[in-house]
Amino acid sequence: MTELRKRGGGGADTDSTDNISDKEGDGDDRLGLHGDADGECDADSKADTPDVPLSTADTDNTPQCLNKALEGLPPRWKNYWIRGVLSVAMISGFFLIIYMGPIALLLVVMTVQIKCFQEIIDIGYRVYRSYELPWFRTLSWYFLICVNYFFYGETVADYFGALVQREEPLQFLARYHRFISFALYLAGFCMFVLSLVKKHYRLQFYMFAWTHVTLLIVVTQSHLVIQNLFEGMIWFIVPISIVICNDIGAYLFGFFFGRTPLIK
Repeated sequence: MTELRKRGGGGADTDSTDNISDKEGDGDDRLGLHGDADGECDADSKADTPDVPLSTADTDNTPQCLNKALEGLPPRWKNYWIRGVLSVAMISGFFLIIYMGPIALLLVVMTVQIKCFQEIIDIGYRVYRSYELPWFRTLSWYFLICVNYFFYGETVADYFGALVQREEPLQFLARYHRFISFALYLAGFCMFVLSLVKKHYRLQFYMFAWTHVTLLIVVTQSHLVIQNLFEGMIWFIVPISIVICNDIGAYLFGFFFGRTPLIK
């Protein structure tokens, strides 16, 4: 019996293992779980995911001169000195812009506004995957121009009244400012309606709402900042200085006295 088991057992075991492997292979075929299919699924899932930029921990943008000068320090103190040197440089540049006057500060606020708008709109395009929608990026920037014209047109008319009274085209723009703003927005809304595509209505209205909420958040805040700036530079410098001092104080307190990191 043992000999029969030894003689026939090997064949039976190999047949059984072959049958099991064949059954598993058939089951995988029925379910579509090939090795290549797994690779294709992984590739498809990677292709579907939006491009996410690397975190700041993965990218080191520190100038080479600072890295060489602080090469012998521990990573903790190296990070401290790098932050300190760059903070002093940024604060010095900020004071230089303040010294240049309110027009330079106004240009800085407008630059920050445009950059914030671009970042939030790009997030919307990635979230809703609306890369193929016609004219939508153009319409977003068009609405930004319309809203800026509406907000800052009256500001220019109020604070630069002498210039407006001297130039006839500016008098026309100041007199019919709100009508022109309404006409510009109405033209943009008509362009949005004409750009609607079947089977994409919900996505397009999502992006339309995303654009307007972004305009409400970004342009309104920048407009109030510039209003404060024209009322006196002290109303711009004091809030900004409070934010800067708060951030620096929080970092120094956490560096010297903190024990539990908030975020790794």
